[in-house]
Amino acid sequence: MSAFGRRNGLSGTPGARPAFGVARPMQGGPARADGPEGGEQFPPLHPGALPGMAESDASAPLEPTAASSDAMTRLAERQAASAESGSSRVEGFESSIHRIKEQVLPRLLERVDPEAAATLSKDELAEEFRPIIGEVLAELKLTLNRREQFALEKVLVDELLGLGPLEELLSDPAISDIMVNGPEQTFIERKGRLELAAIQFRDEEHLFQIAQRICNSVGRRVDQTTPLADARLKDGSRVNVIVPPLSLKGTAISIRKFSDKPITLDMMAGFGSMSPKMATALKIAGASRFNIVISGGTGSGKTTMLNALSKMIDPGERVLTIEDAAELRLQQPHWLPLETRPPNLEGQGEITIRDLVKNALRMRPDRIILGEIRGSECFDLLSAMNTGHDGSMCTLHSNSPRECLGRMENMVMMGDIKIPKEAISRQIADSVDLIVQVKRLRDGSRRVTNVTEVIGMEGPVIVTQELFKFEYLDESADGKIIGEYRSMGLRPYTLDKARQFGFDQALLEACL
Repeated sequence: MSAFGRRNGLSGTPGARPAFGVARPMQGGPARADGPEGGEQFPPLHPGALPGMAESDASAPLEPTAASSDAMTRLAERQAASAESGSSRVEGFESSIHRIKEQVLPRLLERVDPEAAATLSKDELAEEFRPIIGEVLAELKLTLNRREQFALEKVLVDELLGLGPLEELLSDPAISDIMVNGPEQTFIERKGRLELAAIQFRDEEHLFQIAQRICNSVGRRVDQTTPLADARLKDGSRVNVIVPPLSLKGTAISIRKFSDKPITLDMMAGFGSMSPKMATALKIAGASRFNIVISGGTGSGKTTMLNALSKMIDPGERVLTIEDAAELRLQQPHWLPLETRPPNLEGQGEITIRDLVKNALRMRPDRIILGEIRGSECFDLLSAMNTGHDGSMCTLHSNSPRECLGRMENMVMMGDIKIPKEAISRQIADSVDLIVQVKRLRDGSRRVTNVTEVIGMEGPVIVTQELFKFEYLDESADGKIIGEYRSMGLRPYTLDKARQFGFDQALLEACL
């Protein structure tokens, strides 16, 4: 007897229901004798049903395919490569020039007035140095050919007036990032790929002096008491410096270079970073004063996208940009850049992004653009967006448009503003029109992966709809990612806003 008072199994009563523990057939009824082996639910695998499966292999166990073997080989290569040490040791011609420089530089400094040298340009200083270098080489009994003499002059001038070994990397237009990890290791990013650079610094003191020279040129300081600093170079490149004791390998310098030639949305479409229809939609968004948030990871191209969108701003509008370290280069005549200020030695005098956003509201701006939002200043930007400053833009770090909205909610809650989460979500939904998601893919290419509209609220949830999306398809033999940009065929919710500027039909055609 079972616990329910019935015998296990079927009772003698015809048509009785099976008790617990008795399996019933999934299809019902007995299996047909003439049916396929395994029944209707589980038909046998036909030869060739799986890729790479021949008729003779139908009953044999599956062997590893060529694709999986290739994947295992690449994993083994990755594991072996990770153990290799990277050191930027200079060899060959450059090494010999650096050795001669170490001998010549002390004697050269004895013959030169540093204050007078600082007033000369690099070309003028090279002319002044030429005869003095010849004298020093004669004293050291060193004979150099013409090529070696020119190389030595350049290295010495860079050392005295420039940034030493970094000058060579800064002058290369193909390099977009320079990452110095102590005096013996420097990496660069070229065409989206990281590689070891063939430069080195004399020692930690030499590297630290160059870091101080960069920071001092923009009124910042870096030392043991303030081991972190953001700065910029004369060409607008962004610099971050971190020194010991925070950096255990020695002074670390990260330089983000920007192209001398302004990049436009059409150029980005030509590079394959977006489709022509996406470029058209983003042009209309910039011209029609949509409030835009550009989301992405580090080095994904957020600032480049912001600069490209700024090309669509009406020249008659007053634009204010607010950044920690000024790197935006807007292509507008009426543009005023503002920059934060760190605290002094006593910890006083700090001016934050939030302070500048509040002050910007009193400066009669048409648009406010934030280089990057990281904290409670997000609330002030949202307030500006829905209080008459349409067309404001900002960037932030996020992996997807949905996570971007969540991060904005969290950043507002980081401040001292005590308002409910639902009210924060509603303000975001009312303020933001468009989220542009950019991403750097593993082959080094930078793509616009999503263009998403923020529609409004449905209960406590912010509702969005995707207008464009990049879909991954395959990878070529040389490692390039193949994909396509797809329009989702949805009617844009921001069509009414575009109609006020006469772009509604063009936006509709781009999105459908």
